Formats: sequence, C-alpha cells, structure tokens
Amino acid sequence: MDFPPPTPKQARLMWLAVGALSVALIVGVVAGAVWGLGQVLHLLSPVLWPLAVAGVIAYLLDPVVDFIERRGASRARAILAVFALAALIALALVSSVVPQVVRETKQLTDKFPIYSVNLQRRVQNWINNPPKLLRKLLQLQPKTSPGTNSVTTTNTETISPHTASPPGASANGPSLWNSALDAETLQSATAWLAKAVPKIGAWLFGQVSKVASWLGVLAGLALIPVYAFYFLLEREGIREKWSDYLPVAKSGFKDELVFVLQSINDYLIAFFRGQVVVSLCNGILYTIGFFLVGLPYAFLLGVMASVLTMIPFLGAIATCVLALVIAVVQFADWWHPLFVLAVFAVVQTLEGFVISPKIMGDRVGLHPLAIIVAVMVGTTLLGGLLGGILAIPLTAALRVLMFRYVWRKQELGSVS
Repeated sequence: MDFPPPTPKQARLMWLAVGALSVALIVGVVAGAVWGLGQVLHLLSPVLWPLAVAGVIAYLLDPVVDFIERRGASRARAILAVFALAALIALALVSSVVPQVVRETKQLTDKFPIYSVNLQRRVQNWINNPPKLLRKLLQLQPKTSPGTNSVTTTNTETISPHTASPPGASANGPSLWNSALDAETLQSATAWLAKAVPKIGAWLFGQVSKVASWLGVLAGLALIPVYAFYFLLEREGIREKWSDYLPVAKSGFKDELVFVLQSINDYLIAFFRGQVVVSLCNGILYTIGFFLVGLPYAFLLGVMASVLTMIPFLGAIATCVLALVIAVVQFADWWHPLFVLAVFAVVQTLEGFVISPKIMGDRVGLHPLAIIVAVMVGTTLLGGLLGGILAIPLTAALRVLMFRYVWRKQELGSVS
C-alpha cells in the first residue's frame, strides 16, 4: 500500500520530533557518562586520589625544578633539593601554624554550645525587636510580650507497680544456678546467640574495614611523594612520548586526539598552578583582615579560607558565612558583622581585579557565571570538595571540545 508523501508541515513536524529525540538521546548519554564517571571515581578513589595529588604537586614544583636544573644540577638532584626544601617548609608550618590551628579549633569546639545558645537569643531578639532602620522600611512596631496569666494543669497519676516474683525465685532474688536448665532456657539462649553472633561479626567486620581504610589512606599518603618524584623525573619522556602510548593507530583522528588532550593538559596546569597561589593569597588576606577587625579565630578562618577558596565563589561564601556567625554570637553589636562584610568585599575586590588577573590571567577563559554553574554541577555529580575543584578544569576541557568542533565550524560556515 503506497502512502502519500507528507506535506511540508508534516515533514517539519517529523524532523522536529527526530531532532528532539536526538537531543534527548545525547543528553541522556552525556548524563549517563557523567554518572558513570562519578561511580568509577568513587570506586577507584583509593587508587586515583594519590595519583591526582601527586600530579598537582608535580605541576606546582616543576618550575622550581626547572630553575635549579638550569643552574647546572641534574634532574634527580634538583628534585631531591626541591623535596628537601618542601619538607623544611612543611616542618616550619607544622611547628608554627598547626599548633595555633589546633588551639583555636579546640577553643571553638568548647564554646560551640555557648555560641549556639547566643545565636538563638540574638535571632529571637532581632525578630521581636528589629533594628530601627528595618522598622522604618517595613513600618513595623517592636513586639511586646504582654503579661498573660498562665494556667498550669497538673495531672498526677499514682502508679502502683505490682511486681510478681518469678516462680522459683527466693526472697534474696532469683538465682540462675538454682533454676533448672530446662528446654525453654536452652532454646532462649540459643536464640540469643543466633541473634548476637551476626551482630558481633558485623561489628568485627566494621572494625576491620575501618582499620583497612585507615591503612589504605596511610599507604596513599606514603605513595604521594613517590608518584610526584617519578612524575617530575620522567617529565621530558612523558611530554615527548605520551602520545605513543595511546591505543590509536597513526591517523588524522589520533592527531586530533593529541591536540585535544594537550589543550586540556595546558588548562589543568594553568588552573592548578594559579588557583593554589590565589587561594594562599586569599587565606593570608582573610587572616590579616579578620585580625584587624578583632574577630576571634582569625587564624583558623584564614587557614580554612586557603583550603575552601580552591573552589571559586563557593569557598569565599562559606568563609564569609562562618565569619559572620562568629561575629554575631561573639559581639552584641552590628559593627563587627559589618566589618566582616567589609573584609570580604575588600578581599574579593583584590582577588578579582589584582590577584587573579596577575597570576592566572585569562588562561582558563571561563565566564564567572559559567564557573558558578560548573562548581554547582561538579559538587552535585562528583561530590564534595574534589568535585568542586575538578569542575573548573573539566569545564575548560569541555570548552576546548566545543571550540574545536562546534563553534569553529559555525564561524567557518558563517564566513563562507
């Protein structure tokens, strides 16, 4: 049976449906790939995180090793010298920074219940008596607590427990040795053992798993300098021959793959080298600013900022919120929270207009809105701090692919 050809309107609808189905299929494949990547990262995290940390350390130390090597030292000696210098710096930090951080952390945890109560009182006081400026804006009147006659009704119940001694129990209390080991006692003991043995086994298995997990973490920490040493030592060989190990025959496709991977590697180097320095600068500036405004735990907040600001925007916001909470519960005024906001504004201004342009420039090439969306997606899909840190370079890699295969073709098509 021959069908008549579709009309132009039907043809457009058919092609629209096919296009929508294709887009949905592509989105599903990408979402499945990202989800699968997250699962693989979670499964192989004990193996991958030492390699990732060692790679970042190698990215950071490579310029220093090259500098020493250009002065006439061999590559291995330059690496050992840099490692020795890094160990001295780490010991200096441990002896100076870590005790202060531990001290302030202990003080904060000890005062946390007091801060919690103070925060609840402050919030309730602000709700009942808003500031004058806010009352003028909202035309509110402060709440007054009228005296109300509270009527309390007390219901007393007299409970007379009736305890009955079990059969065979003496006046001095039941004795297990005087009771007969009948079949019911044996059955109850067997049932108790049947329930207790799996619980004991599960507890022992959990303890063994925790010990094995800690041993795995320690082994990973011990392997980080070994991985970093060989990454730095074999840098030239990796740079020149890494493309030979790709399981792809020599062709135009392999050349494209090498170009894309090299571009992604350049973005990773630019991001990690720049972001670590930017985060350290942020931590120092936050420490100085919080110390100048008289905020307690300024040193602890600065160290936390150095770690959290590895994630752009979200790390700075988390630092500011924590500092605001401490200022609110510690001081009964509005000035110290305003001082904290002023420190936050100054540090973010310096980062946006001085630090990041001088250190990173436009090497990552992402719009701030794209960075915020990437960080949110990375923390959601990949999870935690690692997902937020990896979100920026992965988005930059996606930008490389889009620029190489989508936007460039569109520009060529529009020019032609």
